Amino acid sequence: MAEAFNEITLPAEKAERYAAVSAEIASVLEGEPNRVARMATVASMLANSFPHYFWTGFYVVDETKGDELVVGPYQGTLGCMRIAFGRGVCGTAAATRQTQVVEDVHAFPGHIACDSRSASEIVVPVIDGRGELIAVFDVDSEQPAAFDAVDREWLERILGATFR
Repeated sequence: MAEAFNEITLPAEKAERYAAVSAEIASVLEGEPNRVARMATVASMLANSFPHYFWTGFYVVDETKGDELVVGPYQGTLGCMRIAFGRGVCGTAAATRQTQVVEDVHAFPGHIACDSRSASEIVVPVIDGRGELIAVFDVDSEQPAAFDAVDREWLERILGATFR
């Protein structure tokens, strides 16, 4: 795997790193049908590619409840166990099926503080080939405003290619 950046970089450099890790993820996952293995690999490879990623992982739709997320494969400190749709950043992304980019999590209405060190967050809905929401992909950073349009574009692209 390519060496991770030592700091947050310029948008063009960040896009180049996403392009490289995207190709690496596709190569590693080629032929792997297991969804949990795919999620674990994506979380690990992305977490180890960007130093501003403090917590990186999936909250999976609990099929028995339908309107609740349960923690899935992740890298980082202890995550919240369950999150209701519409609650916090992850629940909002699940309910709206729209990527949430939050510069200051403490200013987000109803933010759930799984770890008080998190300062900013991006959450991307994960949609399968049938158009069903299967999870959200959550990345937290200890740095305020750590995520931007480059992160959004590439995470949506990587997750779309991996799970559709």
